[in-house]
Amino acid sequence: MPNVIPIFRKELRSYFNSPIAYIVITVFLLISGWFFSTNLFLVNQATLRSAFGVIPLIFIFFVPAISMRLISEEKKSGTIELLVTMPIKDHEIILGKFFSALVLVAIALIFTFFYGLTIAFLGNVDEGPVIGGYLGLLLMGAAYLALGLFASSLTENQIVAFIVAFLIIFILFMFDKILFFVPTWMASILEYLSIDYHFNNIARGVIDTRDVIYYLSIIVLGLTLASHMIERRKWS
Repeated sequence: MPNVIPIFRKELRSYFNSPIAYIVITVFLLISGWFFSTNLFLVNQATLRSAFGVIPLIFIFFVPAISMRLISEEKKSGTIELLVTMPIKDHEIILGKFFSALVLVAIALIFTFFYGLTIAFLGNVDEGPVIGGYLGLLLMGAAYLALGLFASSLTENQIVAFIVAFLIIFILFMFDKILFFVPTWMASILEYLSIDYHFNNIARGVIDTRDVIYYLSIIVLGLTLASHMIERRKWS
């Protein structure tokens, strides 16, 4: 897939050639850093649990803000018509945009390594939950991005794309929070569908293939739907 790399580079440059990347990453670090430092100094606990607890919530807003422009901006400007007529496959367009946004999410997470270094300086670090937590956040971010790409492929309005992505992600995030209000037979289904449930499993430091397969399934589903929407536009 040689066309993925040029699209990836173009999209990544577009993030850093505008204030988007700097603003989003700064806001992300300010919010997550505030919760981390509050837990560290006020509660007097040298742990990353507070950060790993709040970052999935921040991602609900942070990731749709990154993904909302990926396809909708192309539609609004009309450049999507040029892309689909070029010798580039639909899935190559989607993958190039997906990986560029994933790099931005990874960069934001890399900056939070400072939290782990602070904990290591103050005391002993349990490496298993830390590694699992970051792996879970990366998988969660990738799943959110895939769903955000799908939302962005539905409309040329970036605000609408943000709202649709936010609603899809929020619903998946909340599934395991409403188990007390649903019948027993439905609880296990909703728990498995919950994106936060699988993150909590990985964040304990135990990498279960079922959790990884869940995230990979969400990623493949989101990217496939986004690619299908582009292909549908080509023939409309």
